[in-house]
Amino acid sequence: MDTTTSATAKPAAATGPLQGLRVLDLTAVVLGPFCTQMMGDWGAEVIKVETPTGDILRNSGVYRNRGMASVFLGANRNKRGIAIDLKSPEGAEVLRRLIPTVDVLVTNIRPAGMARLGFGPEECRALNPKLVFAVATGFGQDGPHRARPAFDEIIQAASGFADIVGEEQGRPMFVPSLVADKITGMALLSAVLAALYHRERTGEGQLVEVPMLETLTAFLSVEHLGGLAFDPPNGEAGYKRLKHRKPAPTKDGHITLLPYSSANWVAFFTMAGRPDLVETLAVQDPVQRNAHIDKVYAAMAEIAAGKTTAEWLALCEEHDIPATGFSRIEEVPDHPHLKAVGMFTLHDHPTEGRIRMAKPPTRFDRTPANIRRLPPRLGEHTAEVLGEIGFSAAEIADMQARRVIRQA
Repeated sequence: MDTTTSATAKPAAATGPLQGLRVLDLTAVVLGPFCTQMMGDWGAEVIKVETPTGDILRNSGVYRNRGMASVFLGANRNKRGIAIDLKSPEGAEVLRRLIPTVDVLVTNIRPAGMARLGFGPEECRALNPKLVFAVATGFGQDGPHRARPAFDEIIQAASGFADIVGEEQGRPMFVPSLVADKITGMALLSAVLAALYHRERTGEGQLVEVPMLETLTAFLSVEHLGGLAFDPPNGEAGYKRLKHRKPAPTKDGHITLLPYSSANWVAFFTMAGRPDLVETLAVQDPVQRNAHIDKVYAAMAEIAAGKTTAEWLALCEEHDIPATGFSRIEEVPDHPHLKAVGMFTLHDHPTEGRIRMAKPPTRFDRTPANIRRLPPRLGEHTAEVLGEIGFSAAEIADMQARRVIRQA
């Protein structure tokens, strides 16, 4: 694993494709910070605005020091952090001075909340006509649930995600990962980049809204609309094939065997010494194979029990059949492929000591992403940023004394 320079040193230069882009990050929890962290990884200058009490995510997960918990560390690198009371007149003035200096404003504050603060899309556009104003909402603002609060599990439940995950158990179950937040965060990033492309061609900024429920619903609908893809429906919703994909028990553990093409299935049953099943289960015809996919997977699972995981992996590699063993979550940093590509890097944080991060996974051969700033302490860069937009040292000291701002 690599070790970067300490965060107390001067940050490395941005090298990603978004270098020169300036982003105002008014987000909290996971969805928005995950989006803006990717923008920072790709070279954008990101200024994260928090309340004086901080993003609630600062205390989610495990920590060495309160306010710098593991989940916060995972979604807030490559940002400068400032802490301001936006409900105060002075705090609002800070935002009014910042908005004209940025290209993008990203927020997951509910639109009604932004309006109460005096920073709805129209007010921000008046300050910066070229601004891309990007808002992540729980529910689209043209629907009856537009004012409802939303978190990951709310969206997993409403979208049908939990129903699909728990179908076999006969009850809804949540995926134990913040999938709605992170999927919507990636969609938000894509939408911002599309709006920036439009601005590059026309000079126009615009409002971008990415609602969580609609985003996760579209995500699921690709395969799970099923029979509802036709009107009138010609079958049930859902992609039944997936429920038969399960870890296959081997002699000494489990394996994921995933013959996919007709050639894969023929190769699997042949190398397993059961060429008779090629014809019996009609695996060469994808339509017939899928019609009784339950029997196909059941036969594969029965056969898998006859060899060890290592034996199957060797055979599958020889015949180019998709397969892999299982990693326990604590073993993932030592996965041979991830270790070889340096997926996890070690960094010296000035207050948190040695911390581990997953590197930016996307590769740009001309403009590589990099990690140049470690997650900020609450208000770490408040005085620095305010000084850049014209506040004097005396004004900054006065605002800090009156708790309008917080400086780490």
